[in-house]
Amino acid sequence: MESLLSKENVEWREKTRAIAEEYVRPVAAELDRTGEYPWKVMEVLRENGITGLWVPKEYGGQNAGSLNLCIVVEELSRTCGGVGVSYAVNALGTLPILMGGTEAQKKKYLPMVSTGEKYASFCLSEKEAGSDAGSLKTTARKENADYIINGDKKWTTNGGVASIFSVFATTNPDRGTRGISAFLIERDEEGFEVGKREDLMGIRCVPVNETHFRNCRIPADRLIGGRENSGFKHAMMTLDRGRPGVAAQAVGLAQGAFELALNYARKREQFGQPIINNQAIQFLFADMGTRIEAARGLVYHAARSVDAGTKDASKLAAMCKVFATDTAMWVTTEAVQVFGGYGYCRDYPIEKYMRDAKITQIYEGTNQIQRLVIGRSILREATATDK
Repeated sequence: MESLLSKENVEWREKTRAIAEEYVRPVAAELDRTGEYPWKVMEVLRENGITGLWVPKEYGGQNAGSLNLCIVVEELSRTCGGVGVSYAVNALGTLPILMGGTEAQKKKYLPMVSTGEKYASFCLSEKEAGSDAGSLKTTARKENADYIINGDKKWTTNGGVASIFSVFATTNPDRGTRGISAFLIERDEEGFEVGKREDLMGIRCVPVNETHFRNCRIPADRLIGGRENSGFKHAMMTLDRGRPGVAAQAVGLAQGAFELALNYARKREQFGQPIINNQAIQFLFADMGTRIEAARGLVYHAARSVDAGTKDASKLAAMCKVFATDTAMWVTTEAVQVFGGYGYCRDYPIEKYMRDAKITQIYEGTNQIQRLVIGRSILREATATDK
């Protein structure tokens, strides 16, 4: 894979890896135990110009694209999956602005996130609207020069620290997904409240909250793109571009777990020799290494397709999300097995990788939904070929 990376790709990878080893790995277990947000790490990323990697330079970013974003997320996640998503979710929260916002909205909000001054979040899911995002109940009603938003959101990642929220609400309930609009909410809005923080199994250092809207009044210029009923398109485009980032998080987790297990297997002796000398263990590492490399290749290919705007980018994003996250769950589980009983103890860092990996199969579209996306894309392509 090294030979397929540009000089720029390698530079971002090496810079991020150095930061991850110095600032993330030493505190990963403590962040997991306390659930504290990784403020220091985010500040170091800010000082090194890594925040806003995906944002064009005219809005204060690096204009480095999806592939470099994936490389950075992978390296952070290699040492802590929670830190990886703490960073990546800022891209998810700002992509609706980047892809569909007005010029005024871009100039106002993107620089804040690009410089690391503010954090962003993405509010789509609700208690009754997860995979079926079109069934959301949050409403936005136009009243003179304002919109009034009412409803409740679930699984707002970064909710406890974000200042900018991309919120999806229905402006025309009778039209289903075609009646959904997207809005920008600032943290201090009257009628907006960040609610319960979820007690998570993994990625514990990133706050995931409920968010509530009670007659939350915002000016009409917060309607993303300035047009009603285009929110669902913005949401789906955002998720298409965001999924390679989740897949990159999964690759980083798998790689980190693989390295820990390999190091342990070379030192752990049973029956008078290191367990890595056993053929069964070698075969296990052969399978782990092969799947990780395949997942990484698919993630990078999907990210390049997103950057190039190819017509199959959505399908590839779903493919890499499915394959990389399933790989991460399998690799981290087998890595725990290599550690034996020690792998089940928090004295060793490996069990955290397994807990962190599970969510990657669930958020930003469950892997079951991704298989639907892939299957339908394949069917459309076959049908088009028949014509």
